[in-house]
This record gives sequence, C-alpha cells and structure tokens, in this order.
Amino acid sequence: MQIEMKKSVIFLAIAALLCACSGKKATSQNADETSSDSIVTIDVKYATGFTVRDSADIRLVDVGKHEHFALVSAYDAEVPNGYTKVRVPIKNTICMTALQLSNFTVLDAHDVVKGITGTKNLFDKDILQRVKDGKIVKIGMEGEFDTELVLAANPDVIFISPSKRGGYDAIKETKITLVPHLGYKELDPLGQAEWVKFVGMFIGKEREANELFAGIEQRYNGLKAKCQQLTANGQKPTVTSGEMHYGTWHAVGGKNYLAQIFRDAGADYVINDEETSGENLEFEKMYALSANADYWRILNSYPGEFSYEALKASEPRNELFKAFKEKKVIYCNMKQQPYYEIAPVEPDVLLKDFVAIFHPELVESDYTPKYYRLLK
Repeated sequence: MQIEMKKSVIFLAIAALLCACSGKKATSQNADETSSDSIVTIDVKYATGFTVRDSADIRLVDVGKHEHFALVSAYDAEVPNGYTKVRVPIKNTICMTALQLSNFTVLDAHDVVKGITGTKNLFDKDILQRVKDGKIVKIGMEGEFDTELVLAANPDVIFISPSKRGGYDAIKETKITLVPHLGYKELDPLGQAEWVKFVGMFIGKEREANELFAGIEQRYNGLKAKCQQLTANGQKPTVTSGEMHYGTWHAVGGKNYLAQIFRDAGADYVINDEETSGENLEFEKMYALSANADYWRILNSYPGEFSYEALKASEPRNELFKAFKEKKVIYCNMKQQPYYEIAPVEPDVLLKDFVAIFHPELVESDYTPKYYRLLK
C-alpha cells in the first residue's frame, strides 16, 4: 500500500511539473505572439514618394531618390551607411505646410507639433489656441524663417516641403534633421492621403494611420466603382477648372490629382494631356478648351460671398462659358472651408462632393457637401 501511495505521489508531482512547464511554454508563446503583433507593418500602396523596409530592429524609410532615414527605438542601434538615424517616436516637430499639419490633425497628434509657418487659412480651433497659448510658435514663411524660434520649438525633426522657394539653408545650420514630406507631389488622391502613414511612423501611430487610411481607401474606391459602373455605357459630363489671375489661367493638368478625382467621379476633364500636372494658359486657349464644358470648378479666397456677378466682374469674358450661362459653377471658398488644412486626408469626401453634383443619384438625398457645391 505504501509503495502504491508513493507511486501516486510521484505521478501527481510529475503531472504538476509537466503542466507548469506547459503553462510556461504557452505563456512564452503568447508573449512572442504579442511581441510579433506589436510590430505594425506599413504597406505603401498608392504613394510614390516614400518606401518602407523593416530590417531587424530598425525601419528604413526612403524619401524620393536621395533622402534615407533609419527609424530606431534605441539610439545606439546600428544603421546602414547613407541613412540618417531618427529615434522614434519623436516628441517635438515643426510643420511647414497645411498638408503636413493635416496628417497630425487626423492622428490626434497636435501635441507633437511645436512650430508652424503661419495661421493663414487655418480653422482648427485647437491649433489656433495652441498658438495663442505659446505651445506652438510661428517660425515665419519659407525663405524667412526665424532661426531662434525654430530652436525654441526644440524639434526632434522638421518636416519640410522642398519647393522652388526653399530657404532651408538657415535651419540646416541648426543641425536639426530635416525630413522631406512629398505628399504635395502625389498625383493620385489616395497617394497624397497615404502620407498619413509616413507621419504615423515618426510619431508612433502606425496602427492608427493604417486604420484611418483603410477607411479612406474603402470609401473612395467604393464610390469610384459606382461611378465607373454608372458611366460605363453612358455619356459623362465635362468639367473645366481654374480662373484668370494676373493675365493667365493656371490650369490643372491632366496628370494632376484633381483631374484624377474628376475622372473617378464620373466626369471628363477638358485637358487630356497626361504629361503635365499644371500649366499657365492664355484666356483664348482655355476658352477654346472649356467653352462648352458642362461644369466649371473654382477654388479661391474671395472676401465675402462669391457670386456669378463677382466672377463676371473679375473677367467679363467669363460669361461666355456654357457653365456660367447654365449656372453650373462648382465652388469652394478657402476663407470659409478648411480646404488645404484637412482636404489632403479626405479625398473620399472631395470625391463625394463632386459625385453629388455630377451623379446625385449615387449619394444620399440629404447629403451635405463639405467643400464643393454649386454656386448659387
């Protein structure tokens, strides 16, 4: 009997030990799965201005052809030659454009922004309050940056927008890492919006950026598909864009992202040249292209209420256009709508505004446009 009891005790001890080991193994496995799940993959589908590669404990981000960044969590991490090391998530930064700022707004990350160039055409109450409270400083416009204010913002990196104005020589001397944000160069509406993933990587909000963009993509492509189905065998309305300024008409080229939105919204843009994103034309040339366009899209900062009378006053020949005569001018006033402030990350909303005009049967009957509507 004693021998049998000893065998039972030994058996129970071994069983308990095995269970404990099994439990530890399961716990370890779950921990590994959790660790693996915490690595958020960035899949770039539409944007052409940046690429992402994950390598061991670093993330390699290439911007354009000449800028390379290694995002690391530990600053002593080894990075490949030619890559600028950036410890993430960053805590402080400066935004040079409203397009960049829009990424931080939709990611609920205004606390990371410590400097901007100015507040013209900005509507966001939180940003304006932060500027008023001194939490965000205005560093001046491109080419006229206040270096002392740049340093006072204590940025880990500065997001820049390389353009013909530039003027970054002064802040280069501060040795602060300059990170190009090339969203403005994207010719695909979804490509421009996808730069929210770029910013997400720097501020530790990759998961939020992925989820946000997935929603934008789904809504945009879903409505685009409906437009394609509707216009597959039917005639599309035609649309022109822009207006005269200082003797020339800056026309959106056929390769521009706005021209792509027109096409995705089930309309034909009057300029089919897909080699340019924009060009300056004389009135006669633009009139020859646009005289019989069904719709005319205008974006400006007119003080007060814009009207057909104001459009005619700015250029008497504007009344010759078919869209003017038939009261089919599509209008957005940047003094009344946060166009550049948030529209870059809302291509789905822009698309829906145009679809509501071109093909109203595809949207809800009570849909209220956010940016563009027919001018009354």
